[in-house]
Amino acid sequence: MEGLFTFENLFTLGMLIMLQAVLGFDNLLYISLESKRVEPGRQSSLRRWGIGLAVALRLVLLLLLVKVLSLFQDTLFAINIEGLISGDFNLHGVVVFVGGIFILYAALKEISHMILLEAGEHVERKPSSYAYVLISVIIMNAVFSFDSMLSAMALTDNYIIMATAIVAGGILMILLADHVTEFLKKNRMYEVVGLFILFLVGVMLLSEGSHVSHLHLFGYEVTPMSKSTFYLVIFVMIAIDVVQSRYQKKLLAQAGRLGQTD
Repeated sequence: MEGLFTFENLFTLGMLIMLQAVLGFDNLLYISLESKRVEPGRQSSLRRWGIGLAVALRLVLLLLLVKVLSLFQDTLFAINIEGLISGDFNLHGVVVFVGGIFILYAALKEISHMILLEAGEHVERKPSSYAYVLISVIIMNAVFSFDSMLSAMALTDNYIIMATAIVAGGILMILLADHVTEFLKKNRMYEVVGLFILFLVGVMLLSEGSHVSHLHLFGYEVTPMSKSTFYLVIFVMIAIDVVQSRYQKKLLAQAGRLGQTD
């Protein structure tokens, strides 16, 4: 036990906690948007329970990865259609690929709903089942966590350090979840940006799952979207939205002053 509190282990723990915080951004955004599907009075409860149970599931998955990592890398099935598509799909690739499809579907569904509302169509949305949304949050949290768990395993083989980082990341997400949701509620324009970020997350997961499965389309290998590219696109999207909103406010203020002079 004394060997745990070495400088190397403490440094690794700090690195893993920062990694959990960075990689958990898209996860937190998904939870905040998904929780809006239940009744308003139960949304905060769903976020806390969803993150808490997801952390427990992460710990179990991490233990499985440590013990039976080869099972996640072994080929489940292969596809080989000459000149069209080929790939060797393993459990890791399938989970990430399916998760990407689900995220794309969820993001596109919400975006289409917002477009319908903008067009003047009043669509009554009944609250979804609490249990259904909770299970969705837990499952997608597990999908999001694959990258962070594999990255953690690349930094250390100490389960206690990895588990501590996961728990710390979960506590941080619980503390921030309500604030993120409240911010999106007060700044609806950023909700649109958030949905497009989720769409990008889906694309990134699809590319990652394809890469892990060594997928080739029309003879070309599918390469994963790099994290640096992903965060750069997010930064550009947010920057454009901030500049556009401020410019729009300036134009409205100028129009108001012109109206008063007339």
